[in-house]
Amino acid sequence: MPSILPGATLGVLGSGQLGRMLAIAGRRMGYRIHTLSPDTGTPTGQVADREFCADYEDVDAVAEFARSVSVVTFEFENVSSLAAAAAERHAPVRPAGKVLHTTQNRVREKAFLTNAGLPVAPYRVVRSADELRAAIDDLGTPAILKTAGWGYDGKGQSRIEDETKADEAWRDLDTTEAVLEAFVDFELELSVVAARGTLESGSPFAAFDVAENRHHNHILDVSIAPALSPTVSPTVSRRAGEIARAVLEQLDVVGLLCVEMFLTGSGELLVNELAPRPHNSGHLTFDACVTSQFEQQLRAVCGLPLGSVQRLRPTAMANLLGDLWFRDGHRFEPNWAAACAHRDVKLHLYGKSDPRPGRKMGHLTAFGSDAASALRSALEARDALST
Repeated sequence: MPSILPGATLGVLGSGQLGRMLAIAGRRMGYRIHTLSPDTGTPTGQVADREFCADYEDVDAVAEFARSVSVVTFEFENVSSLAAAAAERHAPVRPAGKVLHTTQNRVREKAFLTNAGLPVAPYRVVRSADELRAAIDDLGTPAILKTAGWGYDGKGQSRIEDETKADEAWRDLDTTEAVLEAFVDFELELSVVAARGTLESGSPFAAFDVAENRHHNHILDVSIAPALSPTVSPTVSRRAGEIARAVLEQLDVVGLLCVEMFLTGSGELLVNELAPRPHNSGHLTFDACVTSQFEQQLRAVCGLPLGSVQRLRPTAMANLLGDLWFRDGHRFEPNWAAACAHRDVKLHLYGKSDPRPGRKMGHLTAFGSDAASALRSALEARDALST
């Protein structure tokens, strides 16, 4: 299939901030953007040429959407396989629906990783309270119980401290299928965002630098590139890139995918989760790299040569959650001018009108002479929002 060139229309399933930044990158390169989700006035819809409002299960609407574009991609993996199949009948879908099918379910994802010989924490599949108790006997406690599907930002999971809590944990999770993972006493959480092109373009591969990620209440708080911790040695970075490449090649990904990993105290890398789309930890590439993760996604799915992933300066990204809009129970507008007074900081807001605690509303990207100074600038600018 020939390359899909500027002037064509890119279809985005999902309409959040990831699609918004993809749409901005696409517009800059001369593409038109259509998006589909159950909502209107969305972050992506605000900058798209056309916003389709329909449920992902509405196969007729998905078909109409796919007929209006030259290629379909995702900004949100919790799209049903039914929607992906409906779109694939009318336009190329990249990554393919089978990639989405694997990565949106932890049981299938763990099976893929295990069969591919990639490192994961010990786990058991559980489908009842009895199976959970048996799994705890095998893996011990503490352990992490996670729903098989539809979980993100710490949702759909719980930590089990001892076997007496098994029945309660299973009942609270309210699911029919889950994964119990052995607790990993990790040093750091890392991620690699990587892209792989089409077969016609030679299936090129490119990976961004390893990002060091720090979380708060199970939500990504800051990402730093290059990784700040001295435990992220050149050997660890190289191994992380090799794992990412193996994932994309064995899944036959055309597009972008993020591999989230744990780095243990012994220097071992364990794959935690896969996301077949741009990733929060890659937001800093929008400003920091020659080619952002969003432009790279566009290039990959359109069959264009992949761009340079060179990072221009040490960078840190700090998430802006809806909590920033509230103080002592009252809503107020963050002090944008104070944050922008930091000259090496860039502000990104996602166009969401309803701030809520824990909701991702935007982010700050900060630059520095090294990773430590970049992180310091990002946190100082974020603190200034509350002055």
